[in-house]
Amino acid sequence: MRDIKWSKAEKKTAQKAFDLAYNRECAALIKKIQSKAKKLSAPEDIWDLHDFMTKEIRNIGRTYDYRYSVLLRVFAQLIKDEWLNIDELEGLSEDKLSRINNLLDL
Repeated sequence: MRDIKWSKAEKKTAQKAFDLAYNRECAALIKKIQSKAKKLSAPEDIWDLHDFMTKEIRNIGRTYDYRYSVLLRVFAQLIKDEWLNIDELEGLSEDKLSRINNLLDL
């Protein structure tokens, strides 16, 4: 997918969609962390929370890769994970949307 060219308008659409999904996932993570933090009652709970946060941060770091060469795969994964809707990618070329849909069918 390295051969894909991105127009300025598509880059703007992609950045907006990427940020939207990232902010959604981070907001959900904040809620989970807050819920878990309220239940802290023993020292080992602190380490459980730490382990949970570390795992989630790694997952987010692996998912949110804004290199144009992998961005269509990232969008397909975000749609599968329900952090993004295909309609929120309106503004990308038909070719890019088709490639995302093909990845979703895999």
